[in-house]
Amino acid sequence: MKVPIENRPNRRWLIAIGVLPALTAVALPIAAHLAAPLVKDRMLQALKESYESEVELRRMDLALLPSVQVVGEGLVLRHRGRTDVPPLISIRRFVATAGWLGLLRSPARVERVYLEGLQIHIPPPHDDAKEKGVKSRNRNVPRFLINEVNADGTVLEILPKKAETEPLQFEIKLLTLWGAGPANPMSFRATLTNAKPVGEIRSEGQFGPWQRDEPGFTPVSGRYTFQHADLSVFRGISGILSSEGAYTGVLGAIQVNGTTDTPHFKLDVSGKPVHLATQFHAEVDGTDGDTRLEPVRAQFGRSSVTARGAIEGKPGTKGKTISLDVTVGQGRIEDMLRLGVRSDKPMMNGSIAFHTSLLIPPGDQDVIKRLQLNGRFAAGEARFKKADLQQKVSELSHRGLGEPDDSQAGSVASNFSGSFILKNAVLTFENLSFGVPGVTVHLNGTYGLRDERIDLKGTASLQAKLSEATTGIKSFLLKAVDPFFKKKNVGAVIPIKIGGTKDSPSFGLNL
Repeated sequence: MKVPIENRPNRRWLIAIGVLPALTAVALPIAAHLAAPLVKDRMLQALKESYESEVELRRMDLALLPSVQVVGEGLVLRHRGRTDVPPLISIRRFVATAGWLGLLRSPARVERVYLEGLQIHIPPPHDDAKEKGVKSRNRNVPRFLINEVNADGTVLEILPKKAETEPLQFEIKLLTLWGAGPANPMSFRATLTNAKPVGEIRSEGQFGPWQRDEPGFTPVSGRYTFQHADLSVFRGISGILSSEGAYTGVLGAIQVNGTTDTPHFKLDVSGKPVHLATQFHAEVDGTDGDTRLEPVRAQFGRSSVTARGAIEGKPGTKGKTISLDVTVGQGRIEDMLRLGVRSDKPMMNGSIAFHTSLLIPPGDQDVIKRLQLNGRFAAGEARFKKADLQQKVSELSHRGLGEPDDSQAGSVASNFSGSFILKNAVLTFENLSFGVPGVTVHLNGTYGLRDERIDLKGTASLQAKLSEATTGIKSFLLKAVDPFFKKKNVGAVIPIKIGGTKDSPSFGLNL
């Protein structure tokens, strides 16, 4: 049966509609294949101008449906073509997805980008960059915007100015950015694991706009939290630290304000935990990790400590050296003893003030072995917690006043002052002065923080004569030797020594 002539056009339309998808399926891959070199060239040119870099791309594929998708491998950007330092940016593999309408907008919008194996190496600024200042030319670069970037496993490394210094490296476990583009600041959220002490850092904030002339001057700001940091990785101390704060600045120089909290901080030399809390302002040199602390304020027990100084690398030395100037204006003796002396209970309480330099060089030894102090202290209204020691002090005071019969009456407070040096876990005292009513003691010697041994020698100056410090036949017999111990304006000066340990001290004449 023949089809009527008037129905044949409809049949041709049906055939065309049926063939069109097949033709599209064949044509679009061909178009994508033909367009890929053009897209590649334009993309590389945009990256080159945006990041002031020579750009290499090992492989790229382009798909046009259902949206535009670019897949690439081996993308490398070398800042200003430099080959003497690692590439500014290298990406093992990337996938970029964009809608047709987004690409036609100004600036062009890319919906989503996935980056695998992203490594960023920020070169140090030129020597005269800070003096001359850096003026961004980003307004002239091609404008594009990426709605979302996922770059888990990113490595950010800031190269040092000094060749002998190790670069500052951050391994970012999770990283998401929004509104990314070379001419725009972008928001970010990141999670990274701190190497030492081990702990998880979470941060969110703003990054950019990218400074293509001096990448180290790219602005960054945000907030962070640092949780579950185990301090036992540093030999000689322990505790679980948490910290939070805010930062602002540029990649090469960051200002940080934050707090730390360590509920059970302790030095192994004492074994007694204290609740340590700090507030700090830090200036971090992003090129080498050197940090200025201006200041750190710490509280534990009823004592407050203020410290200023630096954590910085030294030429030819691996690791960082901590050097601080430390002041305690209103502290408590019992807090200091609890932190630094092994004892069930502090042997003394009272007020204390001191000023010292503090130095901790890098190394694998216990912190207390590396800790170096050099300073002066003054302790007032001190009383020994052990009844027998306090009784001996009270007895000494009454005898020094020439009142031996009243030696059992009440307790007296002691005042201490002197200079000290701590090195290799041994405290060396110079001009150590110990005073109670009627007696002033001057001592020099050492105390071992590890073995707790005392070795002090000096003099005890009594207000009374030697014969007046006792009663009965002893008083009568000592009158004959009073002239030998008499000093101007002093009743008697006796050479003494203190030995033994802190729990069992021995007192005697140093003849």
